[in-house]
Amino acid sequence: MTSASHSRPSPALPVAVLGAGITGLTAAWRLRRAGIPVAVFEASGRCGGAIETVREGGWLLESGPNSLLEGTAEASDLIEAVGLGSRRLYAGEAAKHRYVLKRGRMEPMPASPAQFLGTRLFSWRAKLGLACEVFRPRGRLSGDETLAEFTVRRLGREFLDYAVDPFVGGVYAGDPARLSVRHAFPKLFALERDHRSLILGGIKLRNSSGGPRGRILSFPEGLEELPRALADQLGGAIRLGTRVLALERGESGWSVAFERAGDTHLEAFSAVICALPADQLARLRLGGFATPGAFSPLSEIEHPPVASVFTGFRRGDVAHALDGFGVLVPRAEGRNILGTLFSSSLFPGRAPAGHVALTTFVGGTRQSALARLDDGALIKLVQAELAALLGAREAPVLVRVRRHARAIPQYAVGFDRYKAIFAAAEASAPGLYIGGNCRDGISVSACVASGCRLAQAVAALFAPSPVAF
Repeated sequence: MTSASHSRPSPALPVAVLGAGITGLTAAWRLRRAGIPVAVFEASGRCGGAIETVREGGWLLESGPNSLLEGTAEASDLIEAVGLGSRRLYAGEAAKHRYVLKRGRMEPMPASPAQFLGTRLFSWRAKLGLACEVFRPRGRLSGDETLAEFTVRRLGREFLDYAVDPFVGGVYAGDPARLSVRHAFPKLFALERDHRSLILGGIKLRNSSGGPRGRILSFPEGLEELPRALADQLGGAIRLGTRVLALERGESGWSVAFERAGDTHLEAFSAVICALPADQLARLRLGGFATPGAFSPLSEIEHPPVASVFTGFRRGDVAHALDGFGVLVPRAEGRNILGTLFSSSLFPGRAPAGHVALTTFVGGTRQSALARLDDGALIKLVQAELAALLGAREAPVLVRVRRHARAIPQYAVGFDRYKAIFAAAEASAPGLYIGGNCRDGISVSACVASGCRLAQAVAALFAPSPVAF
């Protein structure tokens, strides 16, 4: 990459925001609120990215994320600021249990010391071993350790198999033997780095914060209410069906080449925020600040396929009480699904009266081929799993399949390479800012925080003092 001295960008030109997922929308909305004009480019015909909600009569289907953990100030403040504060819908009491499958039985994940002592998820040997975690030495802070190695070293094999592995399958659709603890779970890494012990660090953080923070929430019409509210307030600043082709850095700012309705256009901007998926970033042509193909390696970030299968049943046709968030399935159980959310237990309004809604996930890095089955085979597979695990013996009254060919970026060992590409591009090109789920974390809350970070950085270009959002 090359570096050059450039004049300060002119705030008279708008800021280009590439991508209208939750990161790009948050960044654009924050900048507009600070009085900085924006233009949001989105190649598809809708806003929201992976967040997509569909209403079919009394059924409500989430095609992507099903909830948001309100554990950051950025997410909480944004919900209030866009006018959705009164529409918060918190997970109900019916969703208090989080089940994990072990030896074919659904066992609730313990939520208290007393429950931990009584749980059948872990043997007494594993429980006693956990007590020794406070005495274990801190690991090497250099290098890049897998989450599996980290877990076995600090907690033991049982906790890897029946706590960490199912959690990673549910969140990342990933493999703890490949994910980097430093990059995929930085808070866990920081606990050992800063406090030596995970248990001692967790106690210190809980005491300093006054207790656990964050609640799981959605909205009456689903999680897409948030990106819809942002998009409504951004209005004409959003350009749907517009694919960015190239970025070029010049003496007076940025040129963005884009395609719309078959025609190619070129437009000037004061700064550029990239909130695109990694594969789209990899295809951008770059000029004036980077060598050709500087972003190409980003296409190598693994995004395993995941299929989401929504099934609606009559309440009497499912034997299980569905008194929980859902069930996660460890690799060790040898099943064909990653897990199932009890969608209608999690939030009201997801199923008609007398019915229940379930959302089952298939594929990921564990069994990627299963996510590519045709609809008939995939539905048959899911029905068999739900019959075995939940006693769903009758056919569902509603089935919908949603496929994500490239679902969730995997922050694998060696992810430093990609972070170095982002950092080098920004360092060589003042006015370029990169964020989103390929850099700042995969959760909805992390993407909202990423959008806030990007907006703050851009606003600092034009304001002599920090802008208060």
